[in-house]
Order: sequence, then C-alpha cells, then structure tokens
Amino acid sequence: MKIVGAYSFNGGKQAVHEKYAQELEEVTKILAQVETARHKTKTSKEKTMRDKVLYSPRSLNREISDGFLGLGWEKKRVLCDYPAQYYVGGYESLQVSKGAFREMDFVKNKLGVEVQFGKYSFINLLPTFSSE
Repeated sequence: MKIVGAYSFNGGKQAVHEKYAQELEEVTKILAQVETARHKTKTSKEKTMRDKVLYSPRSLNREISDGFLGLGWEKKRVLCDYPAQYYVGGYESLQVSKGAFREMDFVKNKLGVEVQFGKYSFINLLPTFSSE
C-alpha cells in the first residue's frame, strides 16, 4: 500500500512529525507492508461497475489491524458522558446516549489512527486527548 497524499489541518502534519515521529514511522511501515493485490477479491454489484473486481475492505482492514496490533497499538473505546448542564432550557434527554462511546481504531502514546474505506479511502492520524 502506498501513501499518495497528505492533508494537514491547522499545522497537524508538523505536530505529528515533531511529537510522534516514531509512531508515524510505524504507521508508514505497517501500510507499506500491506500487499494490496492480495485484497482485490470483491466483485462489485453496483450498476455502474457490475462484476468489476475491487479491493475487499474487510480483508484490507484485517491485514492493517494485524500490523498495528502486532506493534503494540491498541483499540481504544472511551465512554461518552453528555452532561445535562449544556442542554437548552426545557429539554430533557431520552437517555439515548446511555452507554454511548467513541472508538479509535488504533492508539499508541496518545496518537490515534482511524482507518476508513469507502469510495475515497483514507487514514487519519489524530493526537488523542484523554484523562490517562
């Protein structure tokens, strides 16, 4: 797999390079080791691409996950508490958020990696902030 583009928001790229150089090197190594050709196994059912062989997101995700977990990255789930003090007067929550959480695909030394597959695949590197 190749990294073919990078987008930096608000100096994020520089901050990741400065504060998380070792972790960034690991991310690059993990992605470089993914042999994408092995994952071209999904047959499209879309009308405009019927029967075209595409990359399998599940298969790619499994290999990427194995790479991160093998180097000590962890999946991270943080419970979300939405305090009522911020609700507009008269509004009462339906308790839908009870048990709600945020999940990050991989975290190491407070750097988070989020992997997304779709029509426009991307991987985000996000500094994480937690109470730990």
